[in-house]
Amino acid sequence: MSQANDISSIDDFAVVERPLSLPAQVWDKAVVRRAVILAGLALLWQGYAMVAGNPLMFPSFGETAQAFGEALLHGTLLNKAWTSVKVLLLGYGLGVLLAGLLAGLAASTRFGEDLLGTLTAMFNPLPAIALLPLALLWFGLGTPSLLFVLVHAVLWPLALNASAGFRGVGETLRMAGRNYGLKGWRYIGLILIPAAFPQILTGLKIGWAFAWRTLIAAELVFGVASGTGGLGWFIFENKNRLETANVFAGLGTVILIGLAVEGLLFRTLERHTVRKWGMQR
Repeated sequence: MSQANDISSIDDFAVVERPLSLPAQVWDKAVVRRAVILAGLALLWQGYAMVAGNPLMFPSFGETAQAFGEALLHGTLLNKAWTSVKVLLLGYGLGVLLAGLLAGLAASTRFGEDLLGTLTAMFNPLPAIALLPLALLWFGLGTPSLLFVLVHAVLWPLALNASAGFRGVGETLRMAGRNYGLKGWRYIGLILIPAAFPQILTGLKIGWAFAWRTLIAAELVFGVASGTGGLGWFIFENKNRLETANVFAGLGTVILIGLAVEGLLFRTLERHTVRKWGMQR
């Protein structure tokens, strides 16, 4: 009888989950909230441009959107963007490969740890764009110079994050890997990388951001071989022609590509790895 009373009292205080209303379900989606934020920023932009009344200095959102559409359909914006993305992907890939080798060496040997610590202390504080004059001297005016500074931009933050993640792997996992006879790169690939993947993913994001802005800055300041410049060169050319709306359109393209990579690539990778594994909320 007492047990039945206890069950009845528990039922009295049971939490009943009610389904969310349609507006709440829509607002619960991150893409909707982000779209609202972007729309609000666009309205602020349009309002300030109307108050300023100087399209040469600050074109409105409508003028920029029109310039963006014309450059996309009838101009060279799409080709310029693809030129930048191709160089970026190549430089980013090389940087990730070298960072993985350095971090793996640091996790395997004491000499590798000392080597990584020394190199990162020397080169990580050095801005990648500061190396571009030397790159132009060594490799000439073209893609190899851009690749050199891109690798520098990606290499050090990713190697540092990966190495810190490796050092943070618990001793229990390490012992489990050793008991299975794992050594060298198999031990790193099967034990250390999955356990340290949240920090590795953070390093990948930071490296991507550094590489993207380094590439745009390099193209903006120096360009590349004539006629093959990317988005930075597109911005620079339109600045010289005082076509400010096109300058904003180029900057907007840089932002849109960054948002696409963050939303489509990194968030998808995060959802299918660290969140699926329960390593991150």
